Amino acid sequence: MSFLELHDLRKTYADGTVAVKGLRLAVEEGEFVVLLGPSGCGKTTTLRMIAGLEIPTSGQILLAGRDVTALRPSQRDVGFVFQFYALYPHMTVRQNLLFPLESVGMPRAEREQRAQAVAQRMKIEALLGRYPGQLSGGDRQRVGLARAMVRRPALYLMDEPLGTLDADQRVDLRDFIHIQQRELNVTTIYVTHDQEEAMNLADRMVVMEAGQICQIGPPNAVYANPASEYVADFVGTPGMNFMPGTARIEGGKGFVTPDGVAGSIPLDRPLDGRVTVGIRPEHVRRDPDGPITGTVVMDEYQGAFRCIYVDAGFQRPIVLRIGADEDWAVDQPIRLGLDTAHLRLFDPKTGARL
Repeated sequence: MSFLELHDLRKTYADGTVAVKGLRLAVEEGEFVVLLGPSGCGKTTTLRMIAGLEIPTSGQILLAGRDVTALRPSQRDVGFVFQFYALYPHMTVRQNLLFPLESVGMPRAEREQRAQAVAQRMKIEALLGRYPGQLSGGDRQRVGLARAMVRRPALYLMDEPLGTLDADQRVDLRDFIHIQQRELNVTTIYVTHDQEEAMNLADRMVVMEAGQICQIGPPNAVYANPASEYVADFVGTPGMNFMPGTARIEGGKGFVTPDGVAGSIPLDRPLDGRVTVGIRPEHVRRDPDGPITGTVVMDEYQGAFRCIYVDAGFQRPIVLRIGADEDWAVDQPIRLGLDTAHLRLFDPKTGARL
């Protein structure tokens, strides 16, 4: 039995909206799992059902072998970190840390010791006498994390805790969360729409769409081998390039020709019929003999690299990543080659990986 198990979890609201559709997930003890997806995909609703803040319409939640589906949040041994801090403004940082321990009747000496220890771990000792309104956004979120940790729960639940912070604070606190989780080895479920956060934090990512799980796996596996066109497009910045094309078999070998392209691209297996050809920007290259011709329409400088957008007659420009020092002029004609070992083919009707 896994540490956390969700069995056919479903949530339907009074207006008929189905937020989560029969979700199944198993999380191991000490694992850091990230629920990733766009707004409205059901990831926060799933987290809130695990916490007990939402009651499932049907399904079951097992935590450490115990059925907690109908239990109150206080009975589940979870620590919840909200996006908007949720600190008591009339209490000092110390009082905010002590309050969860007072509410469960912990002796004063023990709760003081526990609060001091977590403040030291979270590097907020200097803030203990201040009020939330006197803190920066990053410090407030650090206090919010500390308050979730002070109870030493069995499970951490984090709902986009970095969403309100600026870029520098996000990176700093993201790294801090990662280090703390590894040191404490506490099972953590983290919700975000930011794929960079997901890729950096997760042992496994759970990519969601429309209340359902599309793919589960380690970040590198999901990125390299997306299960669907949706996952391939959502995971990666920029997402995967897509080209409609036709696959055929000649002499027992497979070939694919993107629409409007002169020449064929060999495949690693025989395949026949209409397909969508996918390839990541880093696997597209400038090639004077390449099969794809187009015109540079945008050069996007990213610091460590550039993204070049090429109009090759498809629905969207083809994007390739090049070195930051390379300089390609807009309106420049160009030929492109593809690293065929990294082609991914999808069903144009269902979007499923072939």
